[in-house]
Amino acid sequence: MPATTRQRKQSVFRRLIIPAAALSVLAYYGFHALNGELGLVGRARIERQEKLLQAELDGLVKERNSYIAKVTLLRPESLDPDMMDERARQSLNLVQGDELVILRRSARYANINQNSVE
Repeated sequence: MPATTRQRKQSVFRRLIIPAAALSVLAYYGFHALNGELGLVGRARIERQEKLLQAELDGLVKERNSYIAKVTLLRPESLDPDMMDERARQSLNLVQGDELVILRRSARYANINQNSVE
């Protein structure tokens, strides 16, 4: 009995399974490469946030350095008479007799008076 070989014609659906799966995987990774948290759009958002945080850090460092300079002036080994005079006036709320005092209304009290008039 001779061996018979039977060949079947593959359906269109079977021929498209692997390319369709590969295309869907490629589309998935392509979408997340653009729109994902670490994708191109996400990277721009992270860089913008980095600039804002860097500007805030620079401001805080500048403020900290000014505080350090003021504290250095108040140390006993490098006591500055002007700084000592300023702190004493501020804490005791006193002025000398030959000085002119200008009283300004603070914004907090100005809002209270406006609200009570209305």
